[in-house]
Amino acid sequence: MTTLSSDPAPATGAPAPTPTPAAPQGPPPAMRMRELVFGAACAAAVRAAARLQVADALDAAPATVTELAAAVGAEPQPLQRLLRALSCYGVFAETEDGRFTHTPMSRLLREDDPHSLRYIALWCTEPWTWQAWPRLDDAVRSGGSIFHELYGKGFFDYLHEDAHDSAHVFNRAMTTSSTQSALDVAALLDLTGVRVVADIGGGQGHVLASLLEKHPEVSGFLLDLPGVVAKADPRLREGGALSGRTGIVAGDVRESIPVEADMFIIKNILEWDDESTRRTLRNVVSAARPGTRVVVIENLVDDTPSMRFTTAMDLMLLLNVGGAKHTKESLCTRLADAGLAVGDIHPVNAYLHAIECTVPG
Repeated sequence: MTTLSSDPAPATGAPAPTPTPAAPQGPPPAMRMRELVFGAACAAAVRAAARLQVADALDAAPATVTELAAAVGAEPQPLQRLLRALSCYGVFAETEDGRFTHTPMSRLLREDDPHSLRYIALWCTEPWTWQAWPRLDDAVRSGGSIFHELYGKGFFDYLHEDAHDSAHVFNRAMTTSSTQSALDVAALLDLTGVRVVADIGGGQGHVLASLLEKHPEVSGFLLDLPGVVAKADPRLREGGALSGRTGIVAGDVRESIPVEADMFIIKNILEWDDESTRRTLRNVVSAARPGTRVVVIENLVDDTPSMRFTTAMDLMLLLNVGGAKHTKESLCTRLADAGLAVGDIHPVNAYLHAIECTVPG
């Protein structure tokens, strides 16, 4: 068999070309598997540092573990072990003289960092998660949530009735995430020709507020459950800078969409169960005029640089509510089935995609 090569054959008697060294292959499989099965230790270490607020105690200058232990109320030796473990993953770094300093990752655990992930880290490691993850095989077998079996009630009922601290962490995490992505969404969306925009299931309205700030000629509606919109972004509420252009509507998007708009935004609410998704999309199509734009913004589990993160969230959704993150195909299929004409798909950031749709006329 002959083979084709772009390299000319060496002349007779010429020395053979020196082989190019192989690229480093990383840890061998057995070592990597050991690291994976101890992944809970890494998550627990991040949670411990977030709860102790070590990152907040560490300023720009390196600090000794004794100084940090005194600041956070911990014993020096165990704290050193915790920081040594985290340093293996780039969360904090140890200097040659044994002090600890910040890294770009550890700064994300500071509460005052503009891109803080402290509450996200706490939310993803809340006590209920340590009970749920070992039951992942059961959820895979059944295809549904195991939460009711564990706690005797649904996920959100448990949060708000039995786990108030966890509900607070959840709310702070969602607020942080929404606030950080709102500016990215506002930068992406073209509101040419849009006079009214509606943020459907929009939480506290951070996306809507960012859009109204950028487009002073646009008005908007925020629609979400009563307890959610009661805590809407202060810019949108009575007396806020944007209140004159904002209508705050309490309601359940799965029941009806009682507003009209030129653009409907649906962000990260189509990931629970399929029936909720179908009802929400059906209600949007029913409420919208022909030609209305519908922008769906979601984390996707394919074609994204953050697959390790989004696929992990996908499994968490399976455990707690029986939901799922979408692939492009699965989400576009559901949008088309609801009667929407699916158009372009744009990355919002490393974690989110925006799917442009219109209501056919």
